[in-house]
Amino acid sequence: MAKNHKLKILPQYFEPVAKRLKNFEIRKNDRDYEVGDLLLLQECFMDPEGPTYTGRVLERRIIYISDYEQKENYVVLGIK
Repeated sequence: MAKNHKLKILPQYFEPVAKRLKNFEIRKNDRDYEVGDLLLLQECFMDPEGPTYTGRVLERRIIYISDYEQKENYVVLGIK
């Protein structure tokens, strides 16, 4: 069964995803990601006190997963 993952994303990465120029996310594999899962990408600024959310959210589906040439326990998530 597909899962939903709420993830923080910085504005400099949010914009290319929103414009469909960036079709991947590199993430720590701490959520048991699977093909078919939905990513809810929540744009935010990281402040010393914690994240400040802008209210902008993108939904993207994981269509491919690879750990090729990644740091230990990180994966590349192909998204659409």
